[in-house]
Amino acid sequence: MVLLISVSNRVNVKLQHSWTQIFTGETITLRCEIQGGEGKVWKYEWTAPNTNSPPTSSEYRISRVSVSHSGDYRCRGSSDYLLTGWSDAFRLTVSFSNKVVVKQQPNWPQIFRGKTITLTCEVQEGGETTEWEYEWRGPRTATQWTHNNDVTFRVSESSSGDYMCKSRRRDDSYSSTEWSEAFTLSGSSKSCLLCDLHLTNTPMLTYEKSSEALTTQDAVFHSNGQISVSQEGLYRCRGGRGNPVYYTEDITASNRPVVTLYPNWSEIYRGETITVRCEIHGGDTEWDYEWETNSRIKAPNQNEYRIRSASSSNSGNYRCKGRMKSSQHKTTEWSDSVTLTVSDNVHSAASLTVSPDRVQHFTSDSVSLTCEGNFTEWRVRKFSEDGRLYSDCRRMTGSTCNINTSKSDTAVYWCESGSGEFSSAVNITVQNDGNGPILVSPVHPVTEGASVSLSCSLRTQKILSNVFFYHNDKLIQNDTRGELKISAVSKSDEGFYKCQYSGRESAQSWMSVKGEQDQNVLFLIIAICCYSNCVRS
Repeated sequence: MVLLISVSNRVNVKLQHSWTQIFTGETITLRCEIQGGEGKVWKYEWTAPNTNSPPTSSEYRISRVSVSHSGDYRCRGSSDYLLTGWSDAFRLTVSFSNKVVVKQQPNWPQIFRGKTITLTCEVQEGGETTEWEYEWRGPRTATQWTHNNDVTFRVSESSSGDYMCKSRRRDDSYSSTEWSEAFTLSGSSKSCLLCDLHLTNTPMLTYEKSSEALTTQDAVFHSNGQISVSQEGLYRCRGGRGNPVYYTEDITASNRPVVTLYPNWSEIYRGETITVRCEIHGGDTEWDYEWETNSRIKAPNQNEYRIRSASSSNSGNYRCKGRMKSSQHKTTEWSDSVTLTVSDNVHSAASLTVSPDRVQHFTSDSVSLTCEGNFTEWRVRKFSEDGRLYSDCRRMTGSTCNINTSKSDTAVYWCESGSGEFSSAVNITVQNDGNGPILVSPVHPVTEGASVSLSCSLRTQKILSNVFFYHNDKLIQNDTRGELKISAVSKSDEGFYKCQYSGRESAQSWMSVKGEQDQNVLFLIIAICCYSNCVRS
């Protein structure tokens, strides 16, 4: 029998190039470096995607890399009877050389409010034809992958900004194109009127308001026969050479407000954050705002009403109007009403369990995420720290996703069934410092009145004493006990916790506390917002 002795030499995988991005067709080399292993003859072992016979040398060379080479690479070394541990995972991301561009239809240089436009993400094939899915980034657009390569919306003042897109192959969630160059949309706050006189002999066109000719002080005149105006009222245009003179019917330009919901989801769940916004399109005029609603909670007289934790009491119809600050007797009309419906019941038949049941983990820990419910098809979805949404687990066995943790696995996870049911979400944090402690705290929210114990653990020692515990950066326990026990949890116990042992601190993790009535409420959106702007699946 050969006995292998484990040694603590630090092992790293490094890319032998200074490239920040790898494209299909390029040749790359990964190197396995063992610190403190000089003078020994090492044999190397690799774990890598898309290979049946990895090399046994310190270099892993890939000629003409493809998207299927994307994934995690690890290595370790053995020499005589010595064996190192596995390195941390090196995440290789291979991008398509295809370029993507954002195009606008209709392709007008300036888009006026109320107009409907379509932005299209076009992939310019660069040698690899495939089925694509797309991700959009905009001024008020939550980023997520979709099968649609276009977005259509009505332009408002809040639509102005930069839009970008990228693409990835539908069967590979780890590779994508670069982001397109930013497409800047300029949405004018002015109303746009078009003089539509179908006359021969190139008529001379003029616009009037209240039978008086408009000047450049009243409007912006465009070469295509349109004008932009910032004041509401009735306008008309006329044209002709001599007699007869033709008039259009009156054209109405209005600064009537519009109420919008952000995000504009069809169903709002209790506990979610929603903003009701009053938009008035009237040039640079400054406004005071007035709201009218039949909800039990009244909106403040501001242009935005931000509801941080929605409940059924916020349900109702909302409409608004504006009053000029410079002339209080001048007001707009009331906007159309927008209905906000907040649901107190979220019916979820899916659940997610994590083993071991804790938020924080060490690198190379084996963690299992199991989906439960009356469904046969499951997938575990992941929202990472860098804002990427991953659709599937790479190692899914039945209803269980198995993870050999690396730093890139720090993310929010949840289960989805084939019919669209989804579980509450959990945070998982991977400790990059192999010598530091982790906080052992529950993955799921704790119910008010229940008891909970938090502890501190090292990779080599699970039970520690003389541990400092902190709540929201405030020291709350410093004695010989190794556990922080809370016999009856209350809402005031919610917050960030961390532990300290022998001068080294763990990362901090959030412990949620929910009321008895909240046990069926999903915390998916709240958990995702801990990492990025809200994403709704």
